[in-house]
Amino acid sequence: MNNRSAIQPSEQQIAKKARLKRYALYIPILVVLLFILVFRSDNLLTLAGQALVMDSPLSPADAVVVLATGVEYYPRLIEAAQIWRKGFAKQIIINGNRKTDTVRKIEDMGFEPACHWCEDHLRILSIFDVPENKVQCISAEDVYDTVSEAEFVGDKLLLQGYTKLIITTSKFHSKRAYHIWNDLFQQKAEISVVSAKEDPFQPDAWWKSGRQVKWVLAEYGAWIYYYWKKTTDLQD
Repeated sequence: MNNRSAIQPSEQQIAKKARLKRYALYIPILVVLLFILVFRSDNLLTLAGQALVMDSPLSPADAVVVLATGVEYYPRLIEAAQIWRKGFAKQIIINGNRKTDTVRKIEDMGFEPACHWCEDHLRILSIFDVPENKVQCISAEDVYDTVSEAEFVGDKLLLQGYTKLIITTSKFHSKRAYHIWNDLFQQKAEISVVSAKEDPFQPDAWWKSGRQVKWVLAEYGAWIYYYWKKTTDLQD
């Protein structure tokens, strides 16, 4: 037996260590947020909520892109419709049609969706007088987070000649979304972000709602993971 191969960690051990390392990154920010929650300083809690929200000054753009990862999607659609109606975007870009292995398996068994994946989104936009020919639907089956969404959707739009984009997403997700899109395309496209005004997130009272506490904790954790991933990728 090769001694070297005998002491090499298995794939399961490598995956376990990677998970532990990833989870460990969340600990510092969770401790800080829990500390703030315990002492219930409303000023600190408000600052923690406000730090996640961003709104760029609006100016005419080629399109407004509705991010589909995360929660509270319909407020984002409404915001995109309002931006289009005000004349700040020529088109609305939506993406979706996510596929998992299970979905693909049941499709192979004969499952067919009742309607096209973007049909409901188009109907909602039509309520706000957005004609269907002003909406582009991008099927992004393997997108699973904000980074992969930006890479897949953004690259397609760049190939189509879009150079100025407005991103709309949930309030608590707006600053990180802007940072990711701007980081990826700063030399290729001008990026701005507008948070969805119908979104229920309350920066000055988020700690009073269980689901909003979950959003804030997850968002700060996602910030840490993003920078850790970026740093380790650079090292590799």
